[in-house]
Amino acid sequence: MTTRVFITIDTEYSSGLYNGPGDRAENFARSIACVTRDGPSGITHKLQLLAEHGQKAVFFVDPMPALVWGVAAIEDVVGPIMEAGQDVQLHCHTEWLALAGAGNPLPSKATGKFLYDFPFEEQCAILDYARATLIAAGAPAPVAFRAGNYGANDDTLRALAAIGLHYDSSHCPALPTSGARISLGADDRDPLGHMGVVEVPVGAIATLGGGLRHAQITALTLAEMLAAIRHARDTDRDSFTLVSHSFELINRRRQAVNYVVRRRFAGLVKALAGMRGVTTGTYAEIPPRLHLTGRNTALPPSTLRTGIRIAEQFVSNALYGAT
Repeated sequence: MTTRVFITIDTEYSSGLYNGPGDRAENFARSIACVTRDGPSGITHKLQLLAEHGQKAVFFVDPMPALVWGVAAIEDVVGPIMEAGQDVQLHCHTEWLALAGAGNPLPSKATGKFLYDFPFEEQCAILDYARATLIAAGAPAPVAFRAGNYGANDDTLRALAAIGLHYDSSHCPALPTSGARISLGADDRDPLGHMGVVEVPVGAIATLGGGLRHAQITALTLAEMLAAIRHARDTDRDSFTLVSHSFELINRRRQAVNYVVRRRFAGLVKALAGMRGVTTGTYAEIPPRLHLTGRNTALPPSTLRTGIRIAEQFVSNALYGAT
């Protein structure tokens, strides 16, 4: 059995950096291209690494900034990903509804930070707008979704099913106090049917003390990510999902490369290319499959790996700061 690793990249302009209709180029440079004095470290850098090592990734693209900048803003994001032969799926940050003002497409003009702030009917309308905008920007019709800030609930999954999307990856078992209000728990770590869609949880590893840590490029060292993937393979898991962001390899406010995180991503892509029994996957080709047998045991904690991570995170934060 081959385990497929889904490298998922939430690809998004920053609503927090939005200063008006005229600042799209600046936001693109800081959040999508991630331009620095040492060259770009955003999606073009990641696309190049993936191409060099023959690997695939899933880019969850947020089309909501079209509310303030038009569809061209999303075309500039979707175009390079499609040209590189990578997978574009749907992401959605509802913070842009407040910035849109009169352009808010909801009849109620409601706003909210999370999708779960909206009733089912309004979630359907938001997601239908987002899907149509992503397609208008040049992407194929999406089949998968992740909520911005993991801010989904069961109505979100029902809304996805209602508009024809089949997969969701908003459940993060390691972050039970995060944005998500989906009625699943920390033990739900394999793809499963839920509220009319297949829920594909974000990967996790076990921590000292009995908790979980989410499989995000900024949260785990390269050694931890590779150990978690090997563990998934050796326990016959169909898939393992990793999370990154378009801007994650830099400090956006300083526009400076975070060399710790950039080395992690590069090392991950290179290592996966040579790992036995593992391949990278996309939703467009062969999406994650339901795992119907056996309990998903997370990678057990390691004092050594944990100590190295704490030291590495300290160096990353001290030298480069938060994203």
